[in-house]
Amino acid sequence: MPKPKKGARFGGSASHQKAIFANLATALFEHGRITTTESKAKAVRPYAEKLITKAKAGTLADRREVMKVIRSKDIVHALFAEIGPSFEGRDGGYTRITKALPRKGDNAPMAIIELVREKTVTNEADRARRVAASQAAPAAEETVVEEAVVEAPAADEATEDKKDA
Repeated sequence: MPKPKKGARFGGSASHQKAIFANLATALFEHGRITTTESKAKAVRPYAEKLITKAKAGTLADRREVMKVIRSKDIVHALFAEIGPSFEGRDGGYTRITKALPRKGDNAPMAIIELVREKTVTNEADRARRVAASQAAPAAEETVVEEAVVEAPAADEATEDKKDA
């Protein structure tokens, strides 16, 4: 029987670990943000991102694979109808983990894992911004050089006037 071997075991058994990850991923997709321990957040991140990648594809086979993990049809529908398409322009990195204050009872390190809702800047827009900035920089240098040239003769005349006097 194949059992997960990589990383820490959450919950003791392999089946309990799978249930914990499924419940955390379901809560993440339902609420958009959850607070859990740092280690669970780090462990559920790739799990949730793979589900979002399947939701982006949107095929029937992918929907059935996701239904094996997330038991709620409402959450699966939201994942395929809203969450997946919203990440269409993003290749991975759908979640963000932010450290939070330790838990009061046992001082366990806590973290907030959330879906990233900001749009990414495309390479074309980033390149256009850099080109515009580089074109603006030489134009500014030319005006500075012209001003310096104009002021220089005036300064020479002032020194000549002082020499004559």
